[in-house]
Amino acid sequence: MDKSKKQISSFLNSYRYQRTSFPNNILILNKSGDQALLLDELCADSGRVLYAPNLEKAASLAKTISFNVLIADNSLAGYTLLQEIFNKNTSLIITGYSQNEIISTARGWPQNRFVATYLFSQSENNKKLFKRTLETASNHSHLHHEIQTLRKASERKEIDYKKAFREIKQIKKFIRSSIVKEMEKRVAYQAKYDHYKKERLKIEILLKKLYMANDVTSLIDTIYEIKELINASGTTIYILEENHSSGKYLKPLVWDDSILSHVDFTKHIVHLNDDDFAAKSARLTKIFRKTEINTDDSIVSRYREQLNSPLFSIMCIPIIYKNQLIGILEVYNKQKEKKHHHFDPQGFDQIDQDILVHISEHIAIAITKLNLIQYDPLTGLLRPDPFFEKIIQKIKQENKRHREAGTYALVMGDVDWFKNYNDKLGHESGNRLLRKLGSILKASTREEDFLCRYGGEEFLFFLSGLENEDEALIFTDRIRKNVEEAYFENQEIQPRDNLTMSFGITNFFKDKFTSPKSINRENLKNLVNEADQALAEAKGKRTPVSENKDQTTWDKNRISIYHHRISKQNQNSSPQQPDSKQIPEEKRKHTRYYSSVPLIYKNKKGHEATKTINISQGGVKVASNFLIKPHKDLDLILVLGNKAFECKGQVIYSHKGNGHLSHYYAGIEFTKMSLENKKMLKKYVSSLS
Repeated sequence: MDKSKKQISSFLNSYRYQRTSFPNNILILNKSGDQALLLDELCADSGRVLYAPNLEKAASLAKTISFNVLIADNSLAGYTLLQEIFNKNTSLIITGYSQNEIISTARGWPQNRFVATYLFSQSENNKKLFKRTLETASNHSHLHHEIQTLRKASERKEIDYKKAFREIKQIKKFIRSSIVKEMEKRVAYQAKYDHYKKERLKIEILLKKLYMANDVTSLIDTIYEIKELINASGTTIYILEENHSSGKYLKPLVWDDSILSHVDFTKHIVHLNDDDFAAKSARLTKIFRKTEINTDDSIVSRYREQLNSPLFSIMCIPIIYKNQLIGILEVYNKQKEKKHHHFDPQGFDQIDQDILVHISEHIAIAITKLNLIQYDPLTGLLRPDPFFEKIIQKIKQENKRHREAGTYALVMGDVDWFKNYNDKLGHESGNRLLRKLGSILKASTREEDFLCRYGGEEFLFFLSGLENEDEALIFTDRIRKNVEEAYFENQEIQPRDNLTMSFGITNFFKDKFTSPKSINRENLKNLVNEADQALAEAKGKRTPVSENKDQTTWDKNRISIYHHRISKQNQNSSPQQPDSKQIPEEKRKHTRYYSSVPLIYKNKKGHEATKTINISQGGVKVASNFLIKPHKDLDLILVLGNKAFECKGQVIYSHKGNGHLSHYYAGIEFTKMSLENKKMLKKYVSSLS
């Protein structure tokens, strides 16, 4: 084999030397002077170049000069036009601007003729390709000339013609092989360039989505694109949180691609002092990338027990905003060729790390913008810790101002038969239900109230400024009705073909806290426990303090109040609804939103100003210092933001409050309103929803 290569090399050297003794004549046949000038520049170093603008001139030159290469425009390169002018030794290169037309012309030539094509382009790579094509065409022409010379010589003297022909054939094969290798290299570079271009586009789209994320759902949706981008089998995003009992810890916003359907994150929580990859990354604010993982190691135990697949490789990236750690981005198991369960033994590389570091910066901005430290990622409602903090601040402020705020109430609500819904339709359907439910509950509360997602399907309300204990029951029943009357997707699978909630209430006065120091989370959680016991009664469950062993299961969709000054034998109330005799008649076709806006009405003394308690497209409820007579027509001025408009209304009911506060309440129906004002009111109400 080595001997054969040496023979080829020797023959090539000999051939190249002999070739220099023959002139390399090139003819450019083209009507366009500009194209001919461009081709002339490309052929400058390849031999003697002549130019013919038409067939007549080309035929005249061919009679006196033997051309090795003819470079002809597609319109003049037809076989029928040129076959009589040039001999078989002349190689042909067809040029033009249309690939299809050039190829069609080339197919008209016999297969034993050397015919190549060239598509005009200003690309440097394209010019280099032309020069290689020209060199190949010249070589082919000289080879034909050599063959003819050998044939003539064989007639005059004895030579090993077959051997020479084999050597020539090997040379042709060598030349073609070089061209093929060069083309393969070019294709490989182009494929690599296209791949990086696509990956860059994916990153740009992902960063745009992170930048435009206006809710938690749109942020969470990006985890699948992150996973696909670096070819990982799973992704987790932790948020750094802190409380008095546990200190700082990592809480998963998403765990192994899954949005957790319940807020019981206990088994997924990572304390910063744990022997854990994520904990170390957060504790040291350092990137961790590991491939060779010992599955028996204690540091892997959590991943071994909780991940969807065994852990082979992992990378942890700190999420940092303004030099402060706010979370961890964690990816698992680098996959090979995007095939599931075919893991790359090399794990994640430096390129993957650089991409994730860049993405983590944008995740940090999105998390900060959405304030996920304060709010539940699924529903957008407050988390328990900031919820309690807001209550403590509010009570302390009202104590400092010596404000007579009436009673407070903590209300715990729970979705009835939520497990039935979740088990039958899956966690994703359950998540969609909770998102919608969160928006309904938020729209059902007033501006001065607080609402948080306390558990998976449990919600906690703090109601302030209540006139008396009964008002908490009335207000909670309105929330219950809003849920009962709303339509939820696939609610027909629930008992009674509807989705409902039950509620437990515990009422307390501000003197519950004897000093500012007694207003703390522990005392608030004791109140939450009371509301929880009342909720259990409303749902028909026996509580530890209940001694009624024959208690029957209620129909749920109820409200129960925790009573404080009664015996232990009956510490909890029975489930109840507000007494219909105590609730004034107030029926509205439109959904009510608890919003406080200024309202001015005219009476005998002049104009009186008050504020709304709730508002809808059809009317308002107001609190005033004076009794407004029922069935009275009023001229109203309603102030919505920076706009005010006039309308007329009728008092449907009016009554005095039954507490120590001297407020009066009235329900007013809108009776006459201009079309423009109706649109303004509708726009405002829609903004509340």
